[in-house]
Amino acid sequence: MDITFEQPARARLITAEDQEVPVPATLRYTSGDPLAVFIDFPAEVTLGGEEVTWTFARSLLDQGLDVPAGRGDVHIWPCGRGRTAVEFHSPHGLALLQFDTQALVRFLQRTHEVVAPGEEDVDAVVERGLSALFGGV
Repeated sequence: MDITFEQPARARLITAEDQEVPVPATLRYTSGDPLAVFIDFPAEVTLGGEEVTWTFARSLLDQGLDVPAGRGDVHIWPCGRGRTAVEFHSPHGLALLQFDTQALVRFLQRTHEVVAPGEEDVDAVVERGLSALFGGV
């Protein structure tokens, strides 16, 4: 049986003018996809007016809490006292958000309670991914 949990989080969008705009977000984890974490943003705060979900490696979040981490679409790094920066890159541009580090740490600890690091069923993850890619052929 898959276990899924969500944790509301307050983020601050850092604008080009260096202003901070509060943005609601939901941190989400499911044991059915144990290598990933999800951050959901409601429609009212997105450019397209639709809910947006970013998915990235749980290990990236873990690493980015201590040192700059990430390649490609998601970058995470410690940012001052008590904050962690998360930068999302898309074809439409980039968004730089800051989260309270303790909220991310609590979320990550909860994921480790559900599926400990190194205990992920990687074979099942690969099988689901291949099945999705090939449409169950």
